[in-house]
Amino acid sequence: MLRIGLKLTHDGGVAAVQDGELLFSTEVEKLGNRPRYSALPSSELIIRMLADHGFTIHDVESVVVDGWDGLESSSAQLDGATVPLNGYAEPDGQDDLLAGARRDPLTLAGRTFEVTSHPHIAGHVYSALATSPLPADQASAVLVWDGGLFPRLYAADAQGRVRPLGPVGHLIGHCYAMAAHHFGPYRRAEQSTSNDDLSVAGKLMAYIALGRRDEGVYQDLAELTLEHFDGDGERAVAYRRQIRGIGSTAEPSHRFFHDYFAELRARVEARGTARDEDVLATVHEFLEDYLVTRTSAALRRHLGPGPWHLAFVGGCALNIKWNSRLRAEPGVASLWVPPFPNDAGSALGNAAIAAYLTDGTRRLDWNVRLGPALTAMPESVRQQYTAAGWTVTPCTIKELAQQLHESGEPVVLLSGRAELGPRALGGRSIVATATDPAMKDTLNQVKKREPYRPVAPICLEEYAPDIFSPGTPDPYMLFDHDVRAEWLGRIPAVVHLDGTARLQTVPADADPVLRSLLEAYHAISGVPVLCNTSANLNGSGFFPDVASALDWGRIPAVWSDGQLWTRDDTKQAAGAQ
Repeated sequence: MLRIGLKLTHDGGVAAVQDGELLFSTEVEKLGNRPRYSALPSSELIIRMLADHGFTIHDVESVVVDGWDGLESSSAQLDGATVPLNGYAEPDGQDDLLAGARRDPLTLAGRTFEVTSHPHIAGHVYSALATSPLPADQASAVLVWDGGLFPRLYAADAQGRVRPLGPVGHLIGHCYAMAAHHFGPYRRAEQSTSNDDLSVAGKLMAYIALGRRDEGVYQDLAELTLEHFDGDGERAVAYRRQIRGIGSTAEPSHRFFHDYFAELRARVEARGTARDEDVLATVHEFLEDYLVTRTSAALRRHLGPGPWHLAFVGGCALNIKWNSRLRAEPGVASLWVPPFPNDAGSALGNAAIAAYLTDGTRRLDWNVRLGPALTAMPESVRQQYTAAGWTVTPCTIKELAQQLHESGEPVVLLSGRAELGPRALGGRSIVATATDPAMKDTLNQVKKREPYRPVAPICLEEYAPDIFSPGTPDPYMLFDHDVRAEWLGRIPAVVHLDGTARLQTVPADADPVLRSLLEAYHAISGVPVLCNTSANLNGSGFFPDVASALDWGRIPAVWSDGQLWTRDDTKQAAGAQ
């Protein structure tokens, strides 16, 4: 029985489940170098994704469509027509997250389905539950903090039923990025009423390493948060009466946070003691404390003293420092953050809902490399690139490791199916040696990124505890690790300004290409670590094929499927940008 989940809006995609197995989850942005966060505009793309895996629309038994901004309903566009959807979060007082589903007809390629739509938040919750490493018969809690959403807590019982426990606070997830619109290098003179710069949160996470916590600013934030959002005063009560945390386009939540940060700026400027980078570092710490302390209190109130098995999803779960703090919180026995905690996992979560409701499936058989396969290069196109200065030769993994070690130059690594979610984990990566202190600057310049942005390390899992603290398994690059003192000088390219690293560990049963490359490089160099950053055009999804990397041309070495493309830099590759 083929069950599919659709995400029609921001971060659009299609996912398919059959007999408890996730067959694929394809985000629109990963097709044809489309812009990041692309919506799913046409049924033709749905048919194409099914066909790529040998299916037609007639193989589909049920369809679940993600909800979107709104209290109880919303809509999206597909093939130029309006598709009715559920809202962003469940209504107050609902005791089952999947109760109150919408059911509406939807025609795809001439076939009409009665599709089901649940609140947007349900896709996040079930993406975590369906992929959790916990046994299916164990109860767990799920924390969701998404862009336009208040942080909300859910309890999942051993039968798979999810009970909403309500918000743990009243700040929307976008408030973190919005702070950067009032302080620091992304400050704006005119403020937007919706979140139109989705990349700034990741940049801010790197930028705060330039600052330090300021106690005066922290106290300001505590006072202003009570006054504006969480307290019993007239202003906070009026805010909570109007704003429900149901999406940034469905309610005017952003103006409240612009007022909040404008008042913070006025206080900071009146004292004149804190730099912008200190303010932003303090905002980060305050929000971390806000999330963790309120979540822990809610878990104790609803579920007892613990230990708790907790999952964290929503766009805010891409914050590695917050994840690490939650994982270390007393009472949290385990923390699961899937590699697609943002809306990249919404289609998958809705396919998981379809499998749960129709087949009783609570855990999926899945792996992180179930995105789209690389598009093959026709021979005629290959000849065009060789004529334009590219040379292609056979190259084993050991030879690639030798080249990385001897040349000291980065290589684009394209292998197998793409990763699920926003992080390149070795399938659509740029890899390089970590021993050269100039490599971080080199990669940031190649990718046209700010100089303070970090480059992530990939490390053989068994060596990670010797090099990083805690160095625990982290195959999806979702937690913060300190680099141990004795390794700071050995792998300087992956050490962030604060001495930390966004580590990806590579276990023995991981992608054999990436694992073999690290093993071969370790045997040659004595270092079980390489640099890793995503291979993509600026502002677009991962490269879908080798031709895209050659057209980009900013790194003159591309390895894929046992072949190494290199360019004679005395010539220019066709279409190089």
